[in-house]
Amino acid sequence: MAAFDTLKAAFEASLTPSPTVISIGLAVVLLIPIILHFIFSATTPYTPLPPVLLVGPPGAGKTALLTLFERGPLYNPDQSPSASEKPSVPTPVAKTHTSQLPSTVELAVSDGPTPSSYRTDLDAAGATAKKFLLIDTPGHPKLRAHALAHLSPSSQKPITTTTSSSSSSADGTKTKLKAIIFLVDAAALADTDSPALAATAEYLYDVLITLQKRFHKRSGSRAPASVPVLVAANKLDLFTALPAALVRSNLEAELTRIRKTRSKGLLDSGVGVDDVAGAREEEEEGEGWLGGYGEGRFSFKEMMEFDVEVEVIGGNVVGEGPGAEKWWKWIGERV
Repeated sequence: MAAFDTLKAAFEASLTPSPTVISIGLAVVLLIPIILHFIFSATTPYTPLPPVLLVGPPGAGKTALLTLFERGPLYNPDQSPSASEKPSVPTPVAKTHTSQLPSTVELAVSDGPTPSSYRTDLDAAGATAKKFLLIDTPGHPKLRAHALAHLSPSSQKPITTTTSSSSSSADGTKTKLKAIIFLVDAAALADTDSPALAATAEYLYDVLITLQKRFHKRSGSRAPASVPVLVAANKLDLFTALPAALVRSNLEAELTRIRKTRSKGLLDSGVGVDDVAGAREEEEEGEGWLGGYGEGRFSFKEMMEFDVEVEVIGGNVVGEGPGAEKWWKWIGERV
């Protein structure tokens, strides 16, 4: 009976408002969710989202494309297209600037045989979504290490990225790269003697040769996962822009020239005989010579030998033209 009275007194005391009771109640309410969070976060494995790398020379429109996929069409408020008409000259909401650091946004595409448009609200449509990270990298030659570091399977160093307010932060988790979008300015590649074509092809050469070396540095007989490359010919809304077929032709011709120039570079530089012999051994192994070994014209089809699929598709971020739907569909089929 005494024990029952003690329990009754304790129960009544717990229901009587007092500083002690209030403090204990607040501690329980606040601490239990925190404890449960740590328990579940420690026992639930984290699955990083698959990344898609966005690379290309400065001024090609990488940041504008990232913004388009994240926020939708880049129209001014007073030029928003209605159901019956479109603006004659749509303009970006804000001018973009040359990136100094990689930036990452989290995007989602419908999980189905035909990827939905980037304009589609997947929640409203009730569609199942596949999420991925789109990583925009700086195009300046001195900052391209950010992009090339993603392509090396042996690189364990986390790459710091800045994220927008609506995107998830990158924590440096090592994940399998799903695809590469190499954005080029189709209007700047019309002149076969232009510095823009040479600079663009030089960067593309570095990307492709890194993927080729990645294939050769496989562990054992198992090759690394293939990384397809989309050469996105941007700015087809401009009258001076080349169609995708000519962009492909001009890039292949310039890559042929670069391949020959680099293969002869060591001999012309006066380096030691041993260094030249080592370079030739590397070329014979297929690591120093881009594509299939031969003296003919380079073709993107040669990269299939190293499990690297290269496609050239035209489009544009702003203005009238084919838009970016084909690029989005290409991404959706590979993430």
